[in-house]
Amino acid sequence: MKRVAEIIPSGHWPLADQLDEVVLDYDERHRRRRVFTAAGGATFLLDMPETVVLQDGDGLRLEDGTFVAVRAADEPLVEITASAPAELARLAWHLGNRHLPAQIAGLRILIRDDHVIVDMLRGLGARVKHVNKPFSPEGGAYGQQNHDHRHPHAHGHDHDHAHGHVHGPDCDHGHDH
Repeated sequence: MKRVAEIIPSGHWPLADQLDEVVLDYDERHRRRRVFTAAGGATFLLDMPETVVLQDGDGLRLEDGTFVAVRAADEPLVEITASAPAELARLAWHLGNRHLPAQIAGLRILIRDDHVIVDMLRGLGARVKHVNKPFSPEGGAYGQQNHDHRHPHAHGHDHDHAHGHVHGPDCDHGHDH
């Protein structure tokens, strides 16, 4: 089975060498190791030392020098807008307080569809619209950044960053910091 030798960011690989493409939702693009089957039937292995986030347009250079293009699949999302930037910032705070993956896109925020969160947002005055679009949420201050860890490399420092934070009595998620 062919293996991915390198992940090359969108716009930095020769489209003429494209062998095939894979269309993946966000969860499928957030991987360390997985066998993929491309649209044309090519099967290959992604096996990276760390988890990577594949972006729409990235090229997966296989061992034989050919490329498989990564395409982000449309997903059911909720587009959140507000009457003013300050209101959108307030809504973003509420989403962040719930540790929800969110994509910041200009004067809108995209999240995965969740009826409980949508009801909360409407109660806070948000305008919400159901859309189908590719999802590329922010990586977060301590998490995987969307454009980092493209291929194996050494940093010369370790990535443990101890931190703490306080939640109210309704917080029911675990912390592995």
